Amino acid sequence: MTPTPRHRMSNAEFISLIAMMFATIAFSIDAMLPALPEIGAQLSPHDVNQAQLILTSFVLGMGIGTFFTGPLSDAFGRKPVIIVGAAIYTLSAAVAWASSSLELVLIARVTMGLGAAGPRVVAMAIVRDLYSGREMARMISIAMMIFTLVPAFAPLMGQGIILFTGWRGIFAAFAIFAIIMVLWMQIRLPEPLAREHRRAFRLPLLLAAIKEMVTHPTVRLSILVQTFCLSMLFTMLTMVQPIYDVIFGRAESFPFWFGMVALMSGSASLLNAAVVVRVGMRRMVTWSLAMQILFSAVMLSLEGFALPSGLAFGLFIAWQTSVFFLAGTTLGNLNAMAMEPMGHIAGMAASIIGGISTVIAAAIAAPIGLLFDGSLLPATAAILVMAVISFLVMLHLGRVETRLPAE
Repeated sequence: MTPTPRHRMSNAEFISLIAMMFATIAFSIDAMLPALPEIGAQLSPHDVNQAQLILTSFVLGMGIGTFFTGPLSDAFGRKPVIIVGAAIYTLSAAVAWASSSLELVLIARVTMGLGAAGPRVVAMAIVRDLYSGREMARMISIAMMIFTLVPAFAPLMGQGIILFTGWRGIFAAFAIFAIIMVLWMQIRLPEPLAREHRRAFRLPLLLAAIKEMVTHPTVRLSILVQTFCLSMLFTMLTMVQPIYDVIFGRAESFPFWFGMVALMSGSASLLNAAVVVRVGMRRMVTWSLAMQILFSAVMLSLEGFALPSGLAFGLFIAWQTSVFFLAGTTLGNLNAMAMEPMGHIAGMAASIIGGISTVIAAAIAAPIGLLFDGSLLPATAAILVMAVISFLVMLHLGRVETRLPAE
């Protein structure tokens, strides 16, 4: 039975608010892409590639915040954690807006990521608090469907903001976005978690959960593959704007191409939902990685050939789509595989899985992004290596799982 939701919103308004919380991450990353050349030219003229760190520094902060926001919201309530997170995010955006050095912008981006982890993680808990069963699944599905549209339009929004205000205006837009979200939530949504249902935050419990998860073979290997899949996605995100600009000379049309690829890649989740029940999560991930190995190997083998510019660009668009598509057919499955043995600590496990995989993935992608040399070689080689390692780990996981019942 689905309980009556404890809020005054209509379903459409509630879904819109949750989708806005989900979208904080995608907006904070993808809207920055068109600004990287201008930021690099102004704040790091000696090495414009360093502007890519603006993306991975945010992801690093978000990953660190993911460890704590879930347990903290269980202890202090959902709204206080979102409000504090949004305040940190807004103040950090203001610091980045006023910064005169890339180093200060990077520090501000890390703390922005810390703050953004609040709305992104706690939004899912709010849905679980207020809905159950099929209605909960429907709410999350619709919100996620809206959320998938954000990467398609965020670069175009970022480019429009730059056109009128310069790159600093994007940080002002981030602050305005967070303020609107918090005011909306504060006015229209009562606290979803009653005091009698809250659980004290205890660091020893968090450390014990981490130990339990890293010693379980299925959980450990699933997190490892999830980390590499995120690393492939982050590597593409950090390099994609310079590739469009430097290699293909399409900086001005970049937001439109990026949006088209994002919309096409959004169908990956629909395909996964339709197929995964029949083939299983592990096979779906393994097959997806095998396809990525094929795509990346073809791109790497063509690197030495002088292809016509139109053909080369078309091949890159196909490969970029395949990397984004990989995220849709692997990340959800890997997260579910890691969560399945951890049902007794599900909330904390979700925070730990997201935290570990995101932090390490950002640490892997950041130095790879700095290797950009005006060619596709660093990106294709790195993604191919990570896809091969992930594929081999999945094969090993299959052998491990056949032995688990006998242990």
